[in-house]
Amino acid sequence: MGLPKDNLFYGLRKRMTDEQEFMASSIIDKNIVFSDSIAGSGKTTIGFAALYYLYETKKIDKIYYIFSPVQEDKMGFRPGTQKEKESDYIDPLIAAMLKCGIFPDKALDVSHGFVEVKSHTFLRGQDHERIGVLLDEAQNFTKDEMKKSLTRLHDSCHGVVIGHTGQIDLRNPKNTGFKPMMEHFNTVVPEKIAIAPLTMNFRGWISRTADSMA
Repeated sequence: MGLPKDNLFYGLRKRMTDEQEFMASSIIDKNIVFSDSIAGSGKTTIGFAALYYLYETKKIDKIYYIFSPVQEDKMGFRPGTQKEKESDYIDPLIAAMLKCGIFPDKALDVSHGFVEVKSHTFLRGQDHERIGVLLDEAQNFTKDEMKKSLTRLHDSCHGVVIGHTGQIDLRNPKNTGFKPMMEHFNTVVPEKIAIAPLTMNFRGWISRTADSMA
C-alpha cells in the first residue's frame, strides 16, 4: 500500500528521494522498520512524518519518541525536573515537527497532545497497543535497552528504529544493540520488517566529509 500517489506528505513529497519514499512507505506497511542511515539524511523527519500519517489515518492513537541518554546515571544529578532534563534530547523531534508544519507545543501538550517523549529508562513494565514508536539515535541503545524498548510493543504498534552505526557514543561501541537487533529481526521475521537505509547527506560537504572519516 504505502503512501497514496496523490499524497503530498506534509510538503515533503516533492523533495523526497526514492530511499526516503521507500522508508516512509515501509513504515506505513510494516510493523517494524530499521534505518541505519548517515548523518543529515532526514531519517528522523521521515520516521516522524510516516508515524504522523498513521496517526492522522487512525491506524495508531499516539506517537512515542524514545531516546537513550548515553550517560544515564548522570541524569538524576542534573538540575531541573525529569521533563526538563529530557527536553535536551528532543531537538531532532522538534525540527521534524516543524518541517511537517506541526506546532510542537500543541503536539507535546500533556493533556491534549499526541506525542510523548520518553527515555527508555522508564519503559520497564509498560504495555503499549496502537502506538507509533520512534527510537532515535538507536546506535546508543545497548542490547538490553533495545530489547526492553521493543518488548513493550503489541502487534498493533508501528516501530521505527533509526540510528547511525558510524556515530556510536557508548563508552564501548561494541555494546550497541542497534545492528544486532536489526540483524536478529531480519533473520527471524524478514517478511514482517523492512530495512530502509538512507545514504544521502543533505547538509553539505562539511557534514559529508566529517561523516566519511573512518
